[in-house]
Amino acid sequence: MPHGARILALEVYNTLTKDKEEFRSIEPKKVKMYVCGVTVYNDIHMGHARSIIVFDMIARYLRYKGYQVMHVTNFTDVDDKIINRANEMGMDPLALSRMYIEHYFEDIERLGVKKADMYPKASESIPAIIDLVKRIIDAGYGYTTPDGSVYFSVEMFKDYGKLSGNKLDEMLAGARIEVDEIKRNPMDFCLWKAAKPGEVSWPSPWGEGRPGWHIECSAMVMEHMGETLDIHGGGNDLIFPHHENEVLQSESVTHKPLANYWLHNGMLQVSGEKMSKSLSNFFTVRDVMEIFSTSEVRFYFLNTHYRGPLSYSEDALNEAASSLRRLQHTYTELKEYLETASGNYDGDELVRKTRAEFGEYMDDDFNTRGAISVMFEMAREANKLMQHEMLSKKGAKCFMTLFEEFDQVLGILPTMEHNPDQLDDVMEVVIAVRTELRKRKLYDLADKIRDDLKEKGIILEDSAEGVKWRQE
Repeated sequence: MPHGARILALEVYNTLTKDKEEFRSIEPKKVKMYVCGVTVYNDIHMGHARSIIVFDMIARYLRYKGYQVMHVTNFTDVDDKIINRANEMGMDPLALSRMYIEHYFEDIERLGVKKADMYPKASESIPAIIDLVKRIIDAGYGYTTPDGSVYFSVEMFKDYGKLSGNKLDEMLAGARIEVDEIKRNPMDFCLWKAAKPGEVSWPSPWGEGRPGWHIECSAMVMEHMGETLDIHGGGNDLIFPHHENEVLQSESVTHKPLANYWLHNGMLQVSGEKMSKSLSNFFTVRDVMEIFSTSEVRFYFLNTHYRGPLSYSEDALNEAASSLRRLQHTYTELKEYLETASGNYDGDELVRKTRAEFGEYMDDDFNTRGAISVMFEMAREANKLMQHEMLSKKGAKCFMTLFEEFDQVLGILPTMEHNPDQLDDVMEVVIAVRTELRKRKLYDLADKIRDDLKEKGIILEDSAEGVKWRQE
């Protein structure tokens, strides 16, 4: 965004129109956002983490702007990859999925991600999926095959390719149907897949089977969110064929847009290739977070525009961590300076200007890199003012509050809130020290610990069961 530019409303890049557009929700100040989740046959990797953090940031910023956000992310918990992995491990496929879903929630907590409002699973959406497949067949877009599978006939849909830009004629020119294939057209895709012996399956009007990959998202959206979303999101590797096929499935029966805005994050790359499980070039969130903190990983992803590609390396993460420390140091210095602040500069005008610039960048298609640059500029100004002891107590408090306000969107400050388990451990030590001081009759020191904690918003309460603590 050029310096001095002013964006009066939120603008987002819409994959459907290939342009930035002013964001207007279907209902005033309400947003329905569906984001494609993961296929749970392994732990999530850093490529998944980028998408998860990006859409966490988008949901946070929309709420920051006063929107009521319904954020839904699905789990694909039945799939060829899951079945194959379960067979390798000697597990039931759905038990394998449940295990990795538990891991997923543990991992996103480590990433400082606020949970979506709903996480529907394919295995729990079978009635809705079957109902939608029936509707597609009745509308003339679906057909059954002798083995009990159901396919979508792409030639029946006149706007094929409107999301991805792929032209059906061009794709058909280089495609062919294999001898053993039973679909009518090489580009037709499976809505309901006939079960093979021993596979997990459900009864349907067409025989035992399970959902095709694309159908679950269309069915989940209709079941939980209605016929048209404000935002549909995911990685840009999903634009084709997954999101393109979702459009075909949903709009063939509703005759309404599946989503008004399509948002896609760029891929995380390793040596120029997309990070993915299939390429075996992935780094799990669990492994990476043995080395790097929540705030460092979030900063690494958010200090670049979400739509662009991003190259992964440990060196890049180390560089991000080093840069972030400068910002965090200023925040910590402000806390300490607040205790002895004696200047007369309140900083009201600078705070207003900084808040406006942060909003301008974020309103420009969620430009977190620009927004973070505003925070660094604010940190430089705060450091100068503290160095010359010009900042008043009110001014220091205003700067701290603004850091915390921006962090509601970004989640890059090392607050206790990001690691509640660590706070439990710290408080256990503090209470033990205070108890020992009281045993030694050093009541002044014990009381000082209690009073200092109270100033920080932590209340110690003596009870018959021992000392308890709570945050105000």
